Amino acid sequence: MYENRAALGYQNFEEVRTGQIFYIDKTDFIREWWENADKVTLITRPRRFGKTLNLSMVNCFFSNQYAERSDLFEGLSIWEEKAEGAKYRNLQGTYPVIFLTFANIKAVRYSDMEYKITEVIAALFNRNRYLLEGNILSEQERKYYESIGVGMDGKAAAGAIHAMAEFMQRYYGKKVIILLDEYDTPMQEAWLWGYWDEAVTLFSSLFNATFKTNDVLERGLITGITRIAKESIFTGMNNLEVVTTTSNKYAVSFGFTEKEVFAALEAAGLGGQKQKVKRWYDGFTFGRCTDIYNPWSIVSFVNKKVYDTYWCNTSGNELVNSLIQTGTPGVKQAMEELLQGKSFETELDERIAFDQLGDSANAVWSLLLATGYLKVVTFKQVGKLQRKIYTLKLTNMEVESIFEDMVKGWFSGNTEVYYNEFIRALLTDNVRKMNTFMNKVALHTFSSFDSGNKPSDDAEPERFYHGFVLGMVVNLADTYKVRSNRESGYGRYDVMIEPLDKTGKAFIFEFKVLDPDEDEETLEDTIANAHRQIQEKKYEAELIAAGFLPKQIRKYGFAFRGKECLIG
Repeated sequence: MYENRAALGYQNFEEVRTGQIFYIDKTDFIREWWENADKVTLITRPRRFGKTLNLSMVNCFFSNQYAERSDLFEGLSIWEEKAEGAKYRNLQGTYPVIFLTFANIKAVRYSDMEYKITEVIAALFNRNRYLLEGNILSEQERKYYESIGVGMDGKAAAGAIHAMAEFMQRYYGKKVIILLDEYDTPMQEAWLWGYWDEAVTLFSSLFNATFKTNDVLERGLITGITRIAKESIFTGMNNLEVVTTTSNKYAVSFGFTEKEVFAALEAAGLGGQKQKVKRWYDGFTFGRCTDIYNPWSIVSFVNKKVYDTYWCNTSGNELVNSLIQTGTPGVKQAMEELLQGKSFETELDERIAFDQLGDSANAVWSLLLATGYLKVVTFKQVGKLQRKIYTLKLTNMEVESIFEDMVKGWFSGNTEVYYNEFIRALLTDNVRKMNTFMNKVALHTFSSFDSGNKPSDDAEPERFYHGFVLGMVVNLADTYKVRSNRESGYGRYDVMIEPLDKTGKAFIFEFKVLDPDEDEETLEDTIANAHRQIQEKKYEAELIAAGFLPKQIRKYGFAFRGKECLIG
């Protein structure tokens, strides 16, 4: 239905169909999900990939509240005139359905999050007050029903959805389908704002009551962005089928395939833009299905006919930004590779344990894969235990753009001015100004990069320097190659900056923290040791081999004591 309006922001299937809004038929998902017959299914996809619209579609198809709305599906795949089609036409509008979303449950404090949960559940009970009519509920159950309201106790909220399912099953004489969208939004907020343990207690009870110990449940369908480890909130739920971005199930049900995108472009008179659209927006991979596109970006482009970072501007990057900025040196160094268009190999466990995100690089990569910032290039299993090794890369130009903006954001405001002045001083050999502005940069950014003041500290300035290097990777990308922690000569240098123009200046940086155990009493002593290491390890060998003359190579030691820095 490409002739319809390419409008943005529609997540309600009924509105899309009755309003003749641009829609690519995904009703085969209904057939596939129903035929698989899994009791409870969790499907994870990045933001803006049609999760909410698909759940709304499932609701409109199965809910008895839409029993007279077969018109919503006429002309779509699920309604085709086949033997199987007749089966599904008879199934439409025949089940009691509970459809909830946690998308708006975002809060800085646990008490506020719990309050928002009670708002969602109270609204569910208010929508179904017809259950109080007649003799379906006992007097005690009526009192319970009336007690469910905004601000109720968290323990009461945990069992309320289960109770509603029981009431509806009794009223309709049929088991209930439960749909839950954005289940993990409050959990991400809990990790970000520091009330993870309290949230786990509440949601473990809620999810188990709703989807595990629920005899009146016909089917459950849950969507989210991440696969949170069962040990966190799905304890003991052996009836849960988990479908992640690496799974083959439902691979083309969320997002647009290249065939669908190219057909939409042709219909919109934009057929000549196919390859450029591919460079900008292609790259997502679900299971064995490659060349998946983000619907939000495609609809935005068809609507506005301008290339821009549509998806990234709406995808909620606070958690990702925090993980990269405060991440280990290994995380920052891998980001350096990614921003230069390279890939890297890592072992992944898609069962994300949020309480490990601060310590585990693999957990960070698992999250970035789930959220759509990374894509799988290749996959293999190795060793006796068949460990899963993935080769990962930035998904596309949109994602590259968001990470560049994210890194630039670390040096915002006055720090951005100081950072740019430091770069200018570096390129003009002005060591005095390099010292002036580097100290200002360090003063303003050390805390956010989690730096310390002596080598034994867990949070040593290595985190800062890798973040600092990422800034150079982004800001100097058009004219320099920036590399860190690579082998050259007889050791591994900290930073090397190589101009694309072979007539320009090249730079070697060695970062060191003042260490009394190395007979360093002053920052000058530390710089002397840095230069000694540069010379003894022959770090310039890589640049010499690349054709640079010794006179083109600048060598600097960066000495740190707390937030104080001396360059020489």
